[in-house]
Amino acid sequence: MFAILAAIGVMFGLSLARVPVVFALVIGAVTGGLLAGLGLQGTLDAFNNGLGGGAKIALAYGILGAFALALARSGLPDLLAYKMINTLKGEADFKAQNRVKYLIFFTVAIAAVFSQNVIPVHIAFIPVLIPPLLTVFNHLKLDRRLIACLLTFGLVGTYMLIPVGFGAIFLNDILGHNINTFGKPYGFEISYDQIPSAMAIPVFGMFVGLLVAIFISYRKPRQYQDIHVQEQQSISAELGVAEQVKPQIAKFTIWMAGLAVIATLAVQLYSDSMILAGLVGVAILSCAGIFKWKEADDVIITGMRMMALVGFIMIAAQGFAAVIEATNQVPTLVEASVNWIGNSQALAAFLMLLIGLLITLGIGSSFSTIPILAIIYVPLCIQFGFSPAATIAIIGTAAALGDAGSPASDSTLGPTSGLNMDGQHDHMKDSVVPTFIHFNIPLMIFGWIAAMVL
Repeated sequence: MFAILAAIGVMFGLSLARVPVVFALVIGAVTGGLLAGLGLQGTLDAFNNGLGGGAKIALAYGILGAFALALARSGLPDLLAYKMINTLKGEADFKAQNRVKYLIFFTVAIAAVFSQNVIPVHIAFIPVLIPPLLTVFNHLKLDRRLIACLLTFGLVGTYMLIPVGFGAIFLNDILGHNINTFGKPYGFEISYDQIPSAMAIPVFGMFVGLLVAIFISYRKPRQYQDIHVQEQQSISAELGVAEQVKPQIAKFTIWMAGLAVIATLAVQLYSDSMILAGLVGVAILSCAGIFKWKEADDVIITGMRMMALVGFIMIAAQGFAAVIEATNQVPTLVEASVNWIGNSQALAAFLMLLIGLLITLGIGSSFSTIPILAIIYVPLCIQFGFSPAATIAIIGTAAALGDAGSPASDSTLGPTSGLNMDGQHDHMKDSVVPTFIHFNIPLMIFGWIAAMVL
C-alpha cells in the first residue's frame, strides 16, 4: 500500500508547493505506478485509460464557460448589477443602515447562489457587481471579511446541495458517478436522488458558520479608506466621482437572454445533461443576434478557455485515480486502515474527512478531489458499514472541505478579485483564513454528524 500513500503524498506536496495541479497529479501518478511495479509504460497506459472518465465533465465545464460569455455579451449580467448597485446606493442615502446592511448581505449571497445554478457564470459576476459597491461598504463600515464569507457560502454551499448547473456536475456527474463506479465491484450503488438530502446536513453546518460570521465574528464596524478605482467590465465611471451609466440594452435582447436562461435550466432538468443545456443556451443567444455569427468561434473558444484549467485538472484526476486502481493495493490499504482504526466508525469518519481537507487544500478544487478520494473511500465506507447516504455525506464533504479555505480555490480567489480592487483586502488574511474558520470547521463537525446519523 506504500505506492498509494507515496502517490498521494507527492501529489499533495507538489500542490502545496504551488506546482501546477495537473503536473502534480501526473508526477504523483507516475510515482505511485513505478513504486507499485507497473513500470513507466504500464503506468502511462493506466493513466491514459482513465482520462476518458473526466472528458464529459471537462466538456460540460467548457460549454458552460461558452454560455456564460455569450450571456455576458447580451448585457443581462451588467443590467442586473446596475439595478442592484443603484438600489443599494439609493437605500444607503435614505434608509436606516441596518436595513441596508441586510439588503447588501442578501444581494451578495443570492448573486453567488444564482451564479452556480440559475445563471451559471461561476465567479465572473464578482468583478461586475462588487467593485461599484465598495464605496457603499465603506460608508456603512462593513467588514469585507464578511462579504468574502457571503460570496464563498453562495459559491460552495450551492453546488453541494442543489443539483442544477454546477451543482449537477458536482453532485451527479462527479460524486454520484464515482461512488457508483468504484462501488460496482462490491455490489454497492447509490441513487442520485439520495445525494441532495445526504448533503443537507453538511451544508447546514456551513449555514451555521455563516450566521456566526454575520452576527458574531464580523458584526463590528471596520474602517476603510475611500480610494477611487477604475470600475471594470461595462462600468466606465470612477467610484465616488461619477454615476454609473445604465447599460443600454434592447428589450428584445433582455427577453432572449431570459429565454436562454430558462431554456438552459429546463433542458438540463429534463435531460440531466449540462452539455446539451449549455448548447441550447448558446444556440438561442446566437439565433437572437446577441453576437454575430462570424464571432461565434471567438465567443465559444474564449468562454471555454475560462474553464479550461478546471477541465484539465478533472481529466488528470481521473487518470490519477486509474493508476491508483491499477496498483491493486487499494484492498490492502483498506484492510490495513480497518486494522489500525479498529471498529470505530466515528474515528474512521473523522480521519476520512481530515484527509479530504488536506488534499483539497493542496489541489484547490473539490471537483477534482472526488476521483482521488472515491477509489479509496468507497471500499472503506463499505468495510466500516456506512450506509449509502452516510457514504455520500463523507465523500462529498471530504471533497468540499478545503475548497472554502484553499489559497488556490476559485471560491477564495473570486471574492478577493472584487474586494481587493482598491488594495484594502488581503487574500490570505481577509479571504482564506475567515472562510476556512467559518466553513471548514463546521463542515468537519456536521459532516461527521451526517456520517453518524444517516
